[in-house]
Amino acid sequence: MQPTLLVLAAGMGSRYGGLKQLDPVGPSGETVLDYAVFDARRAGFGRVVFVIRRDFEEVFRAQIGAKYAGRIAVDYVFQALDALPAGHPVPAGREKPWGTGHAVWCAREAVREPFAVINADDFYGADSFAQLASFLAAPAAPAGPAPFAMVGFRLANTLSEHGAVARGICRAGADGLLESITEHTGILAANVGPGRAYSGQEIASLNCWGFTPALFAGLDRQLGAFLAERGGEAKAEFYLPTAVSGMIAGREATVRVRPTESTWFGVTYREDKPRVVAAIAELVRAGQYPAKLF
Repeated sequence: MQPTLLVLAAGMGSRYGGLKQLDPVGPSGETVLDYAVFDARRAGFGRVVFVIRRDFEEVFRAQIGAKYAGRIAVDYVFQALDALPAGHPVPAGREKPWGTGHAVWCAREAVREPFAVINADDFYGADSFAQLASFLAAPAAPAGPAPFAMVGFRLANTLSEHGAVARGICRAGADGLLESITEHTGILAANVGPGRAYSGQEIASLNCWGFTPALFAGLDRQLGAFLAERGGEAKAEFYLPTAVSGMIAGREATVRVRPTESTWFGVTYREDKPRVVAAIAELVRAGQYPAKLF
């Protein structure tokens, strides 16, 4: 069974100033997302499922989904403020959905096979998808904790020169299994390096995961607990890394950390775009990607 690529593309782009999922960065107008789909397809993924919002469905289907027709199967699910487990109404004052863990939970009825999860606005590199495809192709043990994987990046290679970022900082054991992820917000490049708050060598989660459908039962339980405890907070978010850490602590899952040498680029801020454009152009010149993907 070919794995599915689940793409979290419902973000509002508030720091970027627009829908960065649709912003071209490649020499023929490609988006960062186009490179992810291209890399996933050549690694052996057979379907892509986009988690988006209803308010930009039409433009997303026309500008993104349509270009993959005949190349890879495409489906859509929708992250909405009121998409919640039974018994949990939307609290007064809440204006946006509930974060990355909630976005993946919204896809629980659309994904029945091993799958990867990525952000739509991160460039992960071909090796990341090859590693996940290899992991997801391995048969799962018939019993025991669900086997998951995470592609890990060095924190120093995941920063923006133009503002703060949030990163899940990982701790792994000598056996290469993830022990925990702690969400850190407000990380500035000026605070990363020898003698600073972060060394830069920490392994960071960029939401580049390999899962089995066993994830959804754990997400469902944890989302319910999160809403019961923090659902009344107007800006509280249910983070996917936090949910996975909870499954590890509960011995429901193991997560194999797969370090990668892939180049990572992000477009958190609009000022990040020229660097991403230049980096992708260099990869094209080096022959790692064609000048026109689709």
